[in-house]
Amino acid sequence: MRNTRVARRYAKALMDIAVETNQVETVKKDVDLLKVATTGELDLVLKSPIIRQDKKQAIFSAIFEGKVSQLTSMFFSLLFEKGREIVLPEILDAFNAAYRKMKGIEILELTTAVAVSDEVKASIVDNFKKMPEYSANTFEVKEKLDESILGGFLAQIGDKLYDASIRNDLQAIKKQFVENMYIQKIR
Repeated sequence: MRNTRVARRYAKALMDIAVETNQVETVKKDVDLLKVATTGELDLVLKSPIIRQDKKQAIFSAIFEGKVSQLTSMFFSLLFEKGREIVLPEILDAFNAAYRKMKGIEILELTTAVAVSDEVKASIVDNFKKMPEYSANTFEVKEKLDESILGGFLAQIGDKLYDASIRNDLQAIKKQFVENMYIQKIR
């Protein structure tokens, strides 16, 4: 929990300075590049307690020199000076969340039993855009496969879950049979 608080503070600082200097899109591209790069061995180097801070900063600078903006480079130099490089993945995630919030982008986690075409995804997104609470938003679709839903889909946007799966329909029918609602009404 402490790392997420620290990550949000650093991400907010990076976002604030990017907005002030009108470099939000440039910094976003840099953050995306760093996100991809820090998923492998570089992440292990950054989290290693054996490697000194100055070595970590030198490795980081050698890899990203000329590939990221000066603002991003200076920000991450500060990050290394403060010894917060271990929180780098969380900072990148927090920055992306702040960016999506600023741009009105919602993540739609779409779970289906089988892979669906782009047309079907677009149709689902269009149906959500017709809802008043999502009409002004754009969506970033993240797909998951789960054969246990049998068919249909589950869509999660933030903390709301929309269940249009066959599994849900079958459970509702089973509940009706178990409760035996129709026989009780006849008596």
